[in-house]
Parts: sequence; C-alpha cells; structure tokens
Amino acid sequence: MRILFIVPYPPGKAPSQRFRFEQYLDFLTQAGYSYRLAPFLSDATWAILYKPGHTLAKVLGILLGFIRRVGLLFSVPTYDYVFIHREAAPIGPPVLEWLIAKVLRKKIIYDFDDAIWMKDPAGEQTFISQLKWQQKVAQICRWAYKVSCGNAYLQAYARQFNSRAIINPTTLDTEHLHNRMRDQRQSTRPIIGWTGTHTTLRHLDLVWPVLERLEQEKYSFEFRVISNQPPDYSGLQNLTYTPWRKDTEIEDLSQFHIGLMPLVDDPWARGKCAFKALQYMSLGMPALVSPVGMNTEVVQDTYNGFVCSTTEQWYTALRQLLADQDLRAAQGAAARTTIVERYSVVSNKNNFLALFS
Repeated sequence: MRILFIVPYPPGKAPSQRFRFEQYLDFLTQAGYSYRLAPFLSDATWAILYKPGHTLAKVLGILLGFIRRVGLLFSVPTYDYVFIHREAAPIGPPVLEWLIAKVLRKKIIYDFDDAIWMKDPAGEQTFISQLKWQQKVAQICRWAYKVSCGNAYLQAYARQFNSRAIINPTTLDTEHLHNRMRDQRQSTRPIIGWTGTHTTLRHLDLVWPVLERLEQEKYSFEFRVISNQPPDYSGLQNLTYTPWRKDTEIEDLSQFHIGLMPLVDDPWARGKCAFKALQYMSLGMPALVSPVGMNTEVVQDTYNGFVCSTTEQWYTALRQLLADQDLRAAQGAAARTTIVERYSVVSNKNNFLALFS
C-alpha cells in the first residue's frame, strides 16, 4: 500500500504535522506501507514565512508551491491513499482536492486539528490571509473517504458532511520525546509556565490579574512564557520569557512545575485539541485549564489538574499548588498516567493505522 501525504509545511517543522501524523510514520513502515511527504512550502519559504518583509520571496515561494502541486498530480494515480493535512494549498478554492477525489478517484484521508472552517480571531490580516477559502473545508469533508478530526467538536462539524468522521486525537511520543518527569519535590522556587505562539498570547489576559494578585500577596513563583514572541505585558515583576526552539522544547517545558492553558470561550477556541495541556501533563505536571474545547476531556478537576471557570477558581487552584508540593507531585503523576494511557502515540497507534482501511 502506498500513501501520499499532501501537507502544508516541510517535515519536522510545524507542531500540527509533527504531533498528528509524522510520529506515526515508522509504524506505517513496520506495517508494510510506503509513503511520501509532499509539502507545499519549501524550507526556504518556511524560514521567512512569519518574518516581516521578504514580500517578493514569499510570493515566489507560494507560486513555486502551486507549481509543485500541479506536478504532483501526475504521480497521484500511483498511490492508494492521499492523506491531506488541513489543505492542499493555502489559498483559493479546493481545485486540487476536487481533482484528486473526483477525477483521479483517490481515497482522501482529510485531517485537521483546528476549526479551520472559520477565521482565527487572532490571525494576521495579511494579503495572503484575505485569499484563504475557509468554505472549502466542508467541500473536502464531503469528498473524503474518511475525515480525521482532533476532537469531538471538530468531528461534529465534519459529520454534517461525512458520516466517516473519526476522532484521531493529537498525541505525544511518551517513550522517546515527552519522556521526562518533573520532580515536584525539589526545593526550588515554583515555575508557573505557559507555551504557545503569538496568536494565542491573547488568552493570557484571563490570568494576568490572578498572577498579579498572587505576586502582591508575596507568593514565591516565576511566571515563564515560552513563545516565538514575548508577551506585551509589564504588570508582573516575576515574568520571564524564553524563545521557543524545537531543539530545546522538551528541556524548556520540563522546567515548569505547573502549566497553564487559559482559553477565551469562542467558536475558534472550542476547536482546540488541548495540546498545551497534553504537553504539560506528559512531563509530570498538573495542568490548569479553562473549560473550553477538549480541555475538560483531558483534565479531570482536582485529579490531574484543575478546570478553572472563574478568576477566583484560577486564584484558588494556583494558590493550592504553589503552597503544596505534594499536591503538585500527586497531580503530576496522575497527569503523566493520563497521557500514557489515552493520548500517547502507542495508545493511539491502531486508531491511526485504521484510517488506511
């Protein structure tokens, strides 16, 4: 069996690709499948995509991506399945998907882990973003053989158009990558942490007042942000920033004692797959989350973290965890068990392989 992966980004670069299917590729080989990854963007274009300027190079990179896609169509007939992550091209209608499904008659596995049928409220308003075609998601769902959805909210959307919509959660490699356990009993100042991209920094507005209050009450802690861009906030003395780097990602995250995932409750955020919480919990720390999206499926309140609906609940949960390292240790151990049993690559292996049947 031969599988063609049509993906937006170069391999090993984007979290959505790394944690949704790239870490299963060895299992495909072991099962006797062969595969090819066909990214839209080159490494050179990816390197400048989110940097200011470079307009001509970005436009050229997009045009070359379309040229590669047209050339790819000639090899599509040699594959048994075509796995499309998010979209075949970043702008315009789903012409390529239509050709693959309706003209070339190939079985499409359509995969997404965000509410990509709507605009991200924090997304940049660039010329390219204005050319996006969100309505194509419904069309691709209709044409797909199966739809691979990150959570139940995304599955409910896809099932409006395709009864073969399957929950394929975002998972972590708990054996080779997320394989450390935070020692909560070390006598160091607790680090409360958050990680994410610049487009999700807006969610920290929910917890800034809580962190300020704890600081004013003389609780000893550091609040550390790991991102591609520092937060534009100056109201917290013990705020530190660490630039995100793939090479040190696990080491940097494992410095946290407590991980936060606040989410503004809006339609876009409800499509989130609790990825931040999964990362924190896999490393043996409790996750504090808003009751939005998949968060309440992953975090069981007071067992492996806390679900916080109000400012007072955020304050109470953080105060308890800062004051009690044994509670942090117990919840951290329960969190690790939850990930290994329900959200690890090994636990989801058969579910993933079943997409190709």
